[in-house]
Amino acid sequence: MKPVIPKAPTMPELAQHEWNEIEEVVFGEVKTPRRCDVLFIYSGTHPGHWEKAIEAYHNGYAKDIIVTGGKSLTGVPHPDWDDEVASEADVILSHLQGNGVPKECITYEKKSTNTLENVIYAKEVYDFSRTKSVMYICKSHAAGRQYRTLAKHLPSSIEYTSYTFDCTYNGVRVGRGNWMDTEEGRKRVWGEYLRIQHYGELGHILAVQ
Repeated sequence: MKPVIPKAPTMPELAQHEWNEIEEVVFGEVKTPRRCDVLFIYSGTHPGHWEKAIEAYHNGYAKDIIVTGGKSLTGVPHPDWDDEVASEADVILSHLQGNGVPKECITYEKKSTNTLENVIYAKEVYDFSRTKSVMYICKSHAAGRQYRTLAKHLPSSIEYTSYTFDCTYNGVRVGRGNWMDTEEGRKRVWGEYLRIQHYGELGHILAVQ
C-alpha cells in the first residue's frame, strides 16, 4: 500500500514566517541532550539509527534502550542496507551489541511496520508507567512527527529529547537550518509537514494546535 502523502511533494510559495513555523513543527523543539530514563530507537535502514544510538549510549544519555522495527511495507531501504531477510530491529540490535551495548540493557519488538506501530508495539514489551524522560533516535526532518507519535500514546508526564541525524537525498543533505536552500530539502520537509497534519487529523499523533 502506497503512503497517503508523497515523500517529496512540491512546496507552494510561502512567506518567511510560514517557513519558520513549518521548520518548528517538522524538526521539533531544540533541546540540549541530557540523561534520560530510556533511549527509544525508531526503526529504519539508515545507519544513523544505530550510529546515533551507540553514540547516545556511550555518552551516558540512557542505560535502557528500546529497539523497534519489523520490515517497512512502504519505505525504500538505504543504499547501504544489504539484508533482505532480517528485521530492522535485528540489524540494529546486531550493531548495538557489536559496539559495546550490553544485551541486558535492550528491549525490542520486531512486529512494527511504521512509526505508529513502533510506539504501539513498544508498549507491549516495555512498561512506560514510571518513565519520566525519553530520548528518541530518528531522522532530523522526522523528529516532529516522531515526537508527536510518542506524546500521543505514552503518558503525558513524559519529557522528550530528540537525538537525530541528517539524511541525504539525491546528493542533497537535508537538515534543520539548510532544508530551505534546495528544492529537494523543501520537498522533503513539506512532505513531513503534510503527514503531520494528516496523521494529526486521523488521531494517530498529537495534532498541531
